[in-house]
Amino acid sequence: MNRTECKGYFGELIATLWLFCKGYRILARRFKTPYGEIDIIAKKRNIVVFVEVKARNSMDKCFIAITPKQLHRIQNASEIFMSIKKQFANCDRRYDVILIANASLPMHIENVTN
Repeated sequence: MNRTECKGYFGELIATLWLFCKGYRILARRFKTPYGEIDIIAKKRNIVVFVEVKARNSMDKCFIAITPKQLHRIQNASEIFMSIKKQFANCDRRYDVILIANASLPMHIENVTN
């Protein structure tokens, strides 16, 4: 694993713990689909949340790393998850981003597609 992959994996671990502490139940990590990978899938109440994690040296770099193409990829990948996991068919969906920068608390941005 190279340095960038290691930083990404560590960022995803921090984001997972952050969500857990906020009352989310983690359903999957690094869920792979033909459209790409979803970093974290979590559930709180009746909402299944698909989370993209960005870990960079600064919050500015985190914000720059979020692209409409990535968000569209996550939405497509979420369709596959929902088609496989029928038990969540009646749940609402949400797309979030968690930004992790050095020496900062994670920033959880909810509902990034609206």
